[in-house]
Amino acid sequence: MNIVVCIKQVPETTDVRINPETNTLMREGVKAIINPFDMYAIEEAVRLKERFGGKVSVVTMGPPQADGALREAISMGADEGYLVCDRAFAGSDTWATSYTLAGAIKKIGLFDLVICGKQASDGDTAQVGPGISTHLNIPQVTYVKKVEEATDKSMRVERMLEEGYEIIETPLPALLTVVKEINEPRIPSLKGLMRAKSAKIVTLTQKDLDLDPQQIGLCGSPTQVVKIFTPAPRIGGQILTGEICDIARQLVDLIRDEVN
Repeated sequence: MNIVVCIKQVPETTDVRINPETNTLMREGVKAIINPFDMYAIEEAVRLKERFGGKVSVVTMGPPQADGALREAISMGADEGYLVCDRAFAGSDTWATSYTLAGAIKKIGLFDLVICGKQASDGDTAQVGPGISTHLNIPQVTYVKKVEEATDKSMRVERMLEEGYEIIETPLPALLTVVKEINEPRIPSLKGLMRAKSAKIVTLTQKDLDLDPQQIGLCGSPTQVVKIFTPAPRIGGQILTGEICDIARQLVDLIRDEVN
């Protein structure tokens, strides 16, 4: 089973700074890590390889330093890493990002399965995985908590819901987005760390992927950030006391006064 895992390097801190001029994330001086949900995607891909054989390829789109995330994935058991890196990709929204990553997956070659984390911690959109499946024209199953069975042609998984789960069987190739309930990511072994250190990371540029220049980067992004600002702190406020019924009446009166 040939598996492709899409990962993203994100800021380790939640104290995200925004450039007020470009409205883009400021990464200078901020330590980067693999998106936490993507760690579960890597682990599940390696477990599937251990069960069924095959190869795990990991791909990420980002600056040159993102190769560190690929090496970490290789230390966990992935076989090869691909860095999608080109200034032409800068400013990509989720749609342009999924288009670019889909092009990279096609470049890598034949695959049976694509696995993504359910969402990125810095954007929280959960759109890139489904976007990739759209560009690749393959079925998708989101919020997967367990892979039950797999054959050469199909896979049966459990998909997490708010109040339970549902069992879905999908033909392959397909794309899965996984949740943290699916596994516990392993700690890399010394052998894995040594292999990752010497691994060759393949860099893919716009020229390598032969993408439509009108669909990549800022130009190919239908959504653009117009303005980012911190809301002004709320002034005043009132603490209501008493029995619950009394508090409810006071709250209704306050709302009526505000409306009127």
